[in-house]
Amino acid sequence: MQSWLDRPIADIAAAVTRGDVSAEEVTRASLAAIETKDPALRAFLTVSSETAIAQARAVDAKRLRGEKLGKLAGVPVALKDALCTRGVPTTCASKILARGERGWHPPYDATVVARLKAADAVLPGKANMDEFAMGSSTENSAYFPTQNPWDRSRSPGGSSGGSAVAVAARMTAGALGSDTGGSIRQPAAFTNVVGVKPTYGRVSRFGLVAFASSLDQIGPFAADVRGAARILEAIAGHDANDATSLTDPVGAYEAACDKSPRGIRIGVPEEYFAEGLDPDVAASVRAAIDELGRAGCTIRPIKLPHTSYAVATYYVVATAEASSNLARFDGVRFGLRIEPPRGALTDMYGQTRDAGFGDEVKRRIMLGTYVLSAGYYDAYYLKAQRVRTLIRRDFEQAFAEVDVIATPTSPVPPFRLGERLNDPLSMYLADVYTLPASLAGLPALSLPCAPVPARDDRPALPVGLQLMAAPLDEERLFTAAAAFEKVSPARDLAAR
Repeated sequence: MQSWLDRPIADIAAAVTRGDVSAEEVTRASLAAIETKDPALRAFLTVSSETAIAQARAVDAKRLRGEKLGKLAGVPVALKDALCTRGVPTTCASKILARGERGWHPPYDATVVARLKAADAVLPGKANMDEFAMGSSTENSAYFPTQNPWDRSRSPGGSSGGSAVAVAARMTAGALGSDTGGSIRQPAAFTNVVGVKPTYGRVSRFGLVAFASSLDQIGPFAADVRGAARILEAIAGHDANDATSLTDPVGAYEAACDKSPRGIRIGVPEEYFAEGLDPDVAASVRAAIDELGRAGCTIRPIKLPHTSYAVATYYVVATAEASSNLARFDGVRFGLRIEPPRGALTDMYGQTRDAGFGDEVKRRIMLGTYVLSAGYYDAYYLKAQRVRTLIRRDFEQAFAEVDVIATPTSPVPPFRLGERLNDPLSMYLADVYTLPASLAGLPALSLPCAPVPARDDRPALPVGLQLMAAPLDEERLFTAAAAFEKVSPARDLAAR
């Protein structure tokens, strides 16, 4: 029998609005799925059962009073645990903020959380992640790794791996993640769901625990393109609490899913189909691009010559900003505090941070501190910012010729847990195709295409098609994505 969690977000919201099903019934189905599936997959750090039931009952009461329900009426949406949620532990998967009753409980909601509540969504829990969003496998969580529901020996990607798995395993209908260099798109590709990184500034970052402030963006996961579009409509828009928030009106993203893709110019950059790309992934993505051509899009080759510098540029800029942002976790204001025997303040700082941060976070703080230090700032950080400008100009020139750029999301299928954990460089290279859009502030989306075929050493595994558009052109992105989704070989595939 089909669960409500197997249905598209739009169908769930419509059924709740009509009274065909209660929000409480949908929420209890979500909580039951979490109880059954999550002990094996470990996607959640906190499950807020009582709060979720109360939210669902409030939605049902609102409908009975004859009040208009929001776009996400009764839809269960998981939250990455970097999003402040009033009264609910928010850990960033780090020991420095701790889990459970002793952990940090924010006194306010992130803007996106408040907007989900205003849209009548139900929020069952906080999803696991790489600590402070630093990682590409969700193995850097201080608590436990999350497993991929397609093959539990493999990574679900990161850093928003828990959010992706919550949707892929149909524990929730949607989820929010954050994407600094690919942390929504790569786990979406690894778990066969849709993940969207909006234009930088399109969604408020207020209440997102910062990693790299010039790169961080919040975006949705859903099982289908329309569902992701609906969530993005609910959370996007100007916020006076975020100085980088854009004032441009929010687009009609869901309506864009119904538009014809005919005439959209699709650019295919040769740099994304070079050495290091798994041949089965390449074949799947090229087949998807061919389908877009058959749907009426024009396909043409383009060049993005500075793509090869994206990894080096990102890991200078992002670590520099991380070293600054994470200075606030010092044992004084919130979170873990280690009291040294002698009571020296500097000892308390050092011992608290040493005990509270994991190895990857420490590595990035040290890298960032180094590139910002006297004598090295010009050689590394300033140079990286100049290269970032060149990468952005590459895209500006490309979008003068095309409307959407199509590439693989990841160069490889989901890798095994532990396979890259002790090799930071190979882990960083997992994001080689997602980093350029982040550096340029572009909207980008990953959606499923044909899985790689099973081999002796691996089962059939998900593959993501990445689509990128010019700033604030999310509508065209959703039009192209929805057109391919209609014919995608992965459309009806779901992890079990």
